[in-house]
Amino acid sequence: MDNQLKSDVKARLATAEGHLRGIQRMVDEDAYCVDIIKQVLAVQRALDRVNALVLNGHLHTCVTTAIRGENPDERERVIGELMDIFELSRKL
Repeated sequence: MDNQLKSDVKARLATAEGHLRGIQRMVDEDAYCVDIIKQVLAVQRALDRVNALVLNGHLHTCVTTAIRGENPDERERVIGELMDIFELSRKL
């Protein structure tokens, strides 16, 4: 992971962490349920953006290297990893 990507991911994780702390406060303060749900959705969107950034970086580095490489086992391994991720995301 290059430094720019790492910085972007860390910034988005910090944002999600801030939202999560806010949700905890809202629960402690008996905030309106729909407002809590909206904040939970905001955290989920922030984490989805983190996943997108990390996946994009992975595709442009590790996967590209494996696909262009000479080792067919490595190509199959990275393709299998991607398929596992898509299968896992489908189940959630």
